[in-house]
Amino acid sequence: MAKKAKFFKNGIWYWLFIAPTLLSLIIVVLIPFIIGIYYSFTDWNGINQPVFIGLKNFMTLKDDAEFWNSIFFTAKFAVACIVIINVVGLSLAMLVTRKIFARNFMRTAFYLPNLIGGLILGFIWNFIFVDVFQTISDATHIGWLGGWLSTTNTGFWGLVIVTSWQMIGYVMVIYIAYIESIPTDLIEASKIDGANSWQQFRNVVFPLIAPAFTVSLFITLSNSFKLFDQNLSLTAGAPGNTTQMITLNIYQTAFSAQEMAVGQAKAVIMFLIIAVISIIQVYLTQKREVEM
Repeated sequence: MAKKAKFFKNGIWYWLFIAPTLLSLIIVVLIPFIIGIYYSFTDWNGINQPVFIGLKNFMTLKDDAEFWNSIFFTAKFAVACIVIINVVGLSLAMLVTRKIFARNFMRTAFYLPNLIGGLILGFIWNFIFVDVFQTISDATHIGWLGGWLSTTNTGFWGLVIVTSWQMIGYVMVIYIAYIESIPTDLIEASKIDGANSWQQFRNVVFPLIAPAFTVSLFITLSNSFKLFDQNLSLTAGAPGNTTQMITLNIYQTAFSAQEMAVGQAKAVIMFLIIAVISIIQVYLTQKREVEM
């Protein structure tokens, strides 16, 4: 009886503590999400009374070449960002977890870009790519430095560079946390067995930080697909909407073209794409994790 009363008391405190967060999540995320799904099946333009029209919005999207190009561009961008951010982030984490001079300063310096907002970051790099690169190109006659962001290819790599520069420090911190949690006994034992630095990394460190890959890959994957502010401030889809990512395409549809319901239908498709890819990624990477 006493155990039951204690369990009931603890249960009340449990729900009291999580109630504010749970309530905020329901009001800010869950309810708008459900309403958004409903609007995707209507003819709502932001002003009129929505009328249910079934799958008509989704059917019109199959002929929207710009939308599908934005999905393809976003997928290509996500692959490039996931590889670069995680490889460089892990390399930097390995570097700053060694006993080297000024490692704390380097940790701060590498993380600093993550504290700058995406819009500001985009405008800063827009100035660097367009004005600074062009000035250097004119002075040194290095051809590839000129005309950045004026083509689809340079716009693509401009977005990859800016996003990677911002997120590498964040991912580095995740890898540092897992690397520093590896028992030193295991590293010492591998040294005694004659393992060199590469063998230690491949056979000891790499398997034990597998959970960090699950977290980092999920974060970089979802952030790459959801990227909006850097795309808006750096290229705004130019030239000719060829560097327009899926979120910017949804924004243009909903707020520039005033087709709110069609924009909602695109957002639902984007949600399904991210959900399916994320579930597969988490399932596959978790299978490779090693219990410490």
